[in-house]
Amino acid sequence: MSDNSNQFLDALKEMQGVEVGNIVDVEVLSVEDGQIAVGVQNAGVEGVITRREFTQDRNADLHDLVKPGDTFKALVLRRAGGDKENGEFFFSVTRLKEREAFDKLQKDYEAGNAIEGTVTSSVRGGLIVNVGTRGFLPASLISNHFVSDLKPYIGKTIKVKITEIDPNKNRLILSHKELIEEEREEAFETVASQLVAGDIVEGKVSRLTNFGAFVDVGGVDGLVHISEISYKHIDKPSDVLKTGQDVKVKVIGIDDDRHRISLSIKQTEPSPFEQATSELSEGEVVEGEVKSLTSFGAFVEVADGIQGLVHVSEISNKRVEKPSDVLKVGETVKVKVLNINPDEKRISLSIKQAQPAAEGEENNARRSASRNDSVAKKYMSDNNDNGFALGDIIGDQLKDRQ
Repeated sequence: MSDNSNQFLDALKEMQGVEVGNIVDVEVLSVEDGQIAVGVQNAGVEGVITRREFTQDRNADLHDLVKPGDTFKALVLRRAGGDKENGEFFFSVTRLKEREAFDKLQKDYEAGNAIEGTVTSSVRGGLIVNVGTRGFLPASLISNHFVSDLKPYIGKTIKVKITEIDPNKNRLILSHKELIEEEREEAFETVASQLVAGDIVEGKVSRLTNFGAFVDVGGVDGLVHISEISYKHIDKPSDVLKTGQDVKVKVIGIDDDRHRISLSIKQTEPSPFEQATSELSEGEVVEGEVKSLTSFGAFVEVADGIQGLVHVSEISNKRVEKPSDVLKVGETVKVKVLNINPDEKRISLSIKQAQPAAEGEENNARRSASRNDSVAKKYMSDNNDNGFALGDIIGDQLKDRQ
């Protein structure tokens, strides 16, 4: 057998321990700009590791990462092709790390564990997260609300859960939203157990939408619907609120089944009705303007934008068929405040009871005189039931004198 044949057999024997898919110990022989030349320890086999198979940093300088003589483990990726490559192999460090990472991630996935990763970049539809290997975090699974701007997440460490894993396809799908929902449920149970409808608490505006504002109250977001932000009409929440603003809110509802808390900002402040009527008191006589007339009474404005009802029976001491018979819109009248109902935002008024005392006494006198006349007529009548007449009374008196 020739010397060349013997050398070839010796080389084959040395390479018998190196197969594609194996994990081997390699030593750095030299470092070039785009690759690292390595030799398999105790095998007499050499090969190369390209930059992308050594680090995920495409801009890394390999001279800064390794030097001749360094040893580490690598994955036998494939045999190099072509006669000039002399049967050398391509090795990979990144894929070995990915394989090891997938083994650990598979266990985390099966156990339902949360893991940490660093957001390395944003792509169409989501984020790339390094969790020992590349994972994809879809935009729809970043948060429990729509996220339009992905850039602020780049470079941040984030907790995620694995929703799908397939090492053979190098597929790893992550979710941050799932963790948020779990944490939200736990926090809701804690916070909701400490709150009841009617409580007024401090909160911080966490997010604004077109339909309202979400306010953090003890780690849980409650919704302040746009109609509960202010007593005044507002077009959008951002006109009066800003993210991070401290606000006082009233708890107006707790939905245990849906894990939702309804809040109100405006109900922590006096309503326009309460403000306008704060200087009014029952029994007081004030001036007001007749704003409208109905079949059952008149509405009179007694404060800025606040109207009270004068029932038809309280318009006059005389019988009134229709309010329009004695009142007209725009007329200024004096009214007495009979009742203020803050809950129903109603004020009951009276015009007749606001009349001056003298006029009231005059009316009483008229009523008294009227009653006297009636009595006189009754007893002066020849046909009264008592059988008494004026002549009878005088006749009796004359008899007594005789």
